[in-house]
Amino acid sequence: MIKLETLSAIDNATYLQKNEISEFLFEHLGQYGDPKDDIMKCLDYALDQGLHAGGFVVMAREKNKIVGALVMNKTGMSGYIPENILVYIAVDASQRGKGIGGKIMDMAIKMANGAIALHVEPDNPAKKLYERLGFTNKYLEMRLNK
Repeated sequence: MIKLETLSAIDNATYLQKNEISEFLFEHLGQYGDPKDDIMKCLDYALDQGLHAGGFVVMAREKNKIVGALVMNKTGMSGYIPENILVYIAVDASQRGKGIGGKIMDMAIKMANGAIALHVEPDNPAKKLYERLGFTNKYLEMRLNK
């Protein structure tokens, strides 16, 4: 039985909780992931109790083991930039195709106040899920890394 859980700043997440989530995401994001330190920074931002940060985490668990996780960060902007950015979502490879990603996304969409942006690589299979949920591609993202 899959159980959804959420974490936000009011929950005072412990280092151990954040570490469990970051380990899961690092392992299951695969080629679409980031280093563990960056994932931890994202979790620190999402679960920060300060006024200039924030967001939340949605997890799916089965038998107390994380089988899916999502991290949403608030941008602190509105109108010209969406209020939220979906930074990470992953489902355990052995659990894919069971609707877990959709359930996590549905919960995140309900929890988010305002618009949601996300970045997805063109070959990422999750792109189909995002399109089914109503996400559209209006812009081409470009970056200058310095």
